[in-house]
Amino acid sequence: MTTEEAAQHDLEPAVAVVGMSGRFPGAPDLDAYWANLRDGVCSLSAFTEKELLADGADPAELRNPAYVPAQGHLADADRFEAELFGFNRTEAAALDPQHRVLLETAWSALEDAGYAPLNAPSRTGVYVGGSPTEHALAAGTDPALAGSIGALQVRILTDREFLAPWISYRLGLDGPSMTVQTACSTSLTAVHLAVQALLLGECDTALAGGVAIGTVRRQGYVHYQGGVFSPDGRCRPFDEKAAGTVPGSGVGVLVLRRLEDALADGDPVRAVIRGTAVTNDGAGKVGFTAPGVDQQTAAITQAWAAAGLEPSAAQYVEAHGTGTELGDRIELEAARAAFTAGAGPDGIALGSVKSNIGHADAAAGAAALIKTVLMLEHATLAPTVDVTSPVAALADSPLRLVTEARQWPARPDLPRLAGVTSVGIGGTNVHVVVQEAPAREPRAAVGARPTVLPLSARTERQLALVASRLAARLREADAPALADVAHTLRTGRVGMPVRAYVVAAGAREASDKLMALAEGRPDPVRDPSGEAWLRGEEAAWPTLDGEVRRVRLPAYPFAGESHGALTLRGPAAHEPAESAAPAPGSELEAEVAGLVIEALDLDGPAGLEKTYFEAGGDSLTAVHLAGRLRDELDIDVPIQLFLEPITLKEMTIRIVEIKEGGGADGALDALLAEFEAES
Repeated sequence: MTTEEAAQHDLEPAVAVVGMSGRFPGAPDLDAYWANLRDGVCSLSAFTEKELLADGADPAELRNPAYVPAQGHLADADRFEAELFGFNRTEAAALDPQHRVLLETAWSALEDAGYAPLNAPSRTGVYVGGSPTEHALAAGTDPALAGSIGALQVRILTDREFLAPWISYRLGLDGPSMTVQTACSTSLTAVHLAVQALLLGECDTALAGGVAIGTVRRQGYVHYQGGVFSPDGRCRPFDEKAAGTVPGSGVGVLVLRRLEDALADGDPVRAVIRGTAVTNDGAGKVGFTAPGVDQQTAAITQAWAAAGLEPSAAQYVEAHGTGTELGDRIELEAARAAFTAGAGPDGIALGSVKSNIGHADAAAGAAALIKTVLMLEHATLAPTVDVTSPVAALADSPLRLVTEARQWPARPDLPRLAGVTSVGIGGTNVHVVVQEAPAREPRAAVGARPTVLPLSARTERQLALVASRLAARLREADAPALADVAHTLRTGRVGMPVRAYVVAAGAREASDKLMALAEGRPDPVRDPSGEAWLRGEEAAWPTLDGEVRRVRLPAYPFAGESHGALTLRGPAAHEPAESAAPAPGSELEAEVAGLVIEALDLDGPAGLEKTYFEAGGDSLTAVHLAGRLRDELDIDVPIQLFLEPITLKEMTIRIVEIKEGGGADGALDALLAEFEAES
């Protein structure tokens, strides 16, 4: 394609990546992820016997000579800021860790794009998928849990088919909401579907990605000769010594918008998706789990055709690259067929992030795409690690395995371009063409004047973190203009109870005041709009200079407690909550109160001073509670009782009175009918 043709095609429909968030082994955020990738860090963990036993490993299994104590482990995957998303502690403990982590990552991705997570653009769609989990399997086979919160509630809180709807519900997103499953290619398939939905006008913004947290425990695996797992806990894609992959965990979410909309709205474009394609191998392979050459090649050529480019325009390919002999060999054959024609003498760089973090299953495609976007942003090719002898087949192809970090060179006729491939068991192949972001026009210089920067969090400690992280960002060489920072803080963050603000006329002054605030020294300068912000009122912010735009700022620092995870190795014990409040009077009242306390996860009888909704009650909990009252105590409760603005103590007394007065026939049936109608 000529330079003129390429430039013209840039004006045609394309999709912008405007925000990203992710957590991967060794990397709680994308800054750490990039540092590890750039520096060639292998983030796979090798566990000690003590660590494995502490997390419930079977001692007999550890004595197996084929047991490999390694994994791409995701730290703190059991932690969750449940209150921020409207879950009580009982619900949070039952909620699958995949759901918890994905909710927080979706929140952070929207913040990265400069949008307040609870005030995202209308018609925002969600396209995500997840992996099977130990937690979900344990929950589904635990009759005690079903008896405690209800079988329907167990399924809704643990089944991966509800990954997308929970995000849409808790963040108020009203576009299409789809949970995608194509095995290992799930998250890149989700990106493809989101891109197509945007180009077809089915939504105007989309969250796309995936999550894989098979277990929150530290655990290894048993290596079988001829199996897919590595015998030594290391993954070496496209290396002569490659002998298998290593299981890993991770989560990645990207925020996508049509490029023309993103540019018009002043979004921080991180990269551009030029084309995508999905194929399936059908019967054209040696077995169901085996990959196929022809349709992998087709996915690549179709994606580049959708981009209006020849595959030879690629400078880099992020491969699926599992480190298995069969998988790598077939992927190389497919890539060679797609990229050889027209390839230049320098060849096309090749890599696989699985060498760094292992195989993140449903999140693998998101991990690969995010890596590629980061490389484009930093104009740097990150190395594939633990490779010492690239396979001989590379010599007969245009592909060159990257084993050391190096600059990604610019070229005069085309922007930097890359392809990302993901392959799923069952044969679903995906390829995405990614281009570097268009250069953002420098902001017109304006005179410095005092600007109010509002901050908020749920706790004082988190507010200090918000302030210190923003202070660090404003000290960086590429710090955004203060007016853009103020605009993003005002419109792209959710207002929380603990609030503060600083007033500054420049980035350095703002950084100094933010650090002082983080250390417990508020800004002595007062501002009327800032004072309104502190009171929780609607602030009439002063007009900002120039044409403001969204900028990337540090995301909210989640600080949730551990809610654990269910395990097939035995349920964890829970200590009963203590309370100094007086216990209910009668035996029946005590039984009713006990059911209410358990259903709403209250801190003992003291929690009965709240109303039903103040205690976190909702329609699902009402269905479950009414069912238990009828089944266990033979009390039919009218639906109106849950809606009345009375304390739970008073509600408990009225339920006892219903029992003594003869009940209310059909109350649960009516409640169920109403719930089904609302659904």
